[in-house]
Amino acid sequence: MEKIFENKVAIVTGGAFGIGRATALAFANRGAKVVIADWIEDNETLNLIKASGGEGIFIKCDVSKNEDVKKMIDKTISTYGRLDYAFNNAGIEGTSAFTHECSEETWDKTINVNLKGVWLCMKHEIPYMLKQGKGVIVNTASIAGLVGFQGLPAYVASKHALVGLTKTAALEYAKQGIRVNAVCPGVIKTPMVDRMTGKEKEAEKQFANMEPVGRMGQPEEVAETVIWLCSDSASFVTGDAIAVDGGWIAQ
Repeated sequence: MEKIFENKVAIVTGGAFGIGRATALAFANRGAKVVIADWIEDNETLNLIKASGGEGIFIKCDVSKNEDVKKMIDKTISTYGRLDYAFNNAGIEGTSAFTHECSEETWDKTINVNLKGVWLCMKHEIPYMLKQGKGVIVNTASIAGLVGFQGLPAYVASKHALVGLTKTAALEYAKQGIRVNAVCPGVIKTPMVDRMTGKEKEAEKQFANMEPVGRMGQPEEVAETVIWLCSDSASFVTGDAIAVDGGWIAQ
């Protein structure tokens, strides 16, 4: 595999599992030094990177806390001296409930992780990219950032807002060498979806049937989109929210 990111540094939040793990591995396979951040201490992603000859570190981080995010960025810079790519991927689905039944706790936690967390990451990532005169940020939104879903008011609100935040940041830094985009995954076979289906075959089948292509997506398919967005091949792409959804939004 071509080492297009050799001598570059990438941060992946929510990197311990699912889309985050797949993307961290994809960055490493292309030569990047990878900073894996997650609020759960799990070194499996880092172990996989090292086993394949890659380089990286793990940092425990709750992206909803400013001090944690600042420490994550400071550690990245003190370790590697630069930051080229940031995949702000950490997110939660929250507890399912209709709007009038959504608890304040669910609302606050979901917004704090999914929206405030990405804003905090960009707040601390962008100054270093400005110093370098170049950088790429990709945020994980969702098809729930493009259309509504019953029973997930906080999640849908957080992801719609995240798309708007992405577009705003893209415009603010477009002339300063920083590109900012979002990926909007559909139903992807991740631990988050496993929690929603309970890993029950019938529930999984129902989720797969909702996709026009007739199956769930794989984390690696989202990861490849992130890699493309970070590459020079996407040098004229900024401010976009790209659906990786098997045709869901086209319905």
